Amino acid sequence: MWELLSFIQGKNRRLCLEEISEGPKTPGMVAKSHGKHLSHISRALRELEEKGLAECKNPDANKNRFYEITDKGKELHERLQEIEG
Repeated sequence: MWELLSFIQGKNRRLCLEEISEGPKTPGMVAKSHGKHLSHISRALRELEEKGLAECKNPDANKNRFYEITDKGKELHERLQEIEG
């Protein structure tokens, strides 16, 4: 768990985890709502997926891929909230 807590401290990864904890989102939705570059958000979501914290719901789509938080991601998100109070 500590490795994941360290991993999630990246600003964009943390932002993406927070966003998808509220429901499935596309990289474009996250980028637009926070004024971030789409490429940075797409990369962060892929990194979350590689760690098993997020899941792409439509991986065969070329655009508008929806990402959803996994159970492992929910557990990490809850742990972060406990630590930060």
